[in-house]
Amino acid sequence: MKSKILGCALLGALVLTTAALAQPAADPGVMKEILRLEDVWLKSEKTNNTDLLPPILAENIVDTTTDGVLLTGKAAVIADAKAVKWSKAEYSDMRVAIHGSTAIATAIFDGKGADAAGKPVNIREQFTDVWVKMPSGSWQCVATHGTVIKK
Repeated sequence: MKSKILGCALLGALVLTTAALAQPAADPGVMKEILRLEDVWLKSEKTNNTDLLPPILAENIVDTTTDGVLLTGKAAVIADAKAVKWSKAEYSDMRVAIHGSTAIATAIFDGKGADAAGKPVNIREQFTDVWVKMPSGSWQCVATHGTVIKK
């Protein structure tokens, strides 16, 4: 069983490496736009202003929270964002990979604040956001996932 898993892992690594090498150079304009959109999301957290989110989220966005809860739709993701008032919100180690009309952004989020009940929130998480260029030409986040980093 272990050899099967190892074989699959090695095959997967080979496929990903080959795919990465076959990718054309990232468009600097697209890279700049994705970083700008991530900055808008961070600003919404830093200022506790969820009004910044609707233009950057797809209507059918899917969010897997750090608690393993699956949120579907823009309204649910925004409601979840309203549930915490952040006193600290920072991103680090931001990376973006572009694949045609899709971009994958990863980073670490460090946040402190309080939930709706006043309970302290202190989190460090690795997150992944999936951005897609829409027919309108704008980029929107279609999926996001967070995993807690144990301190």
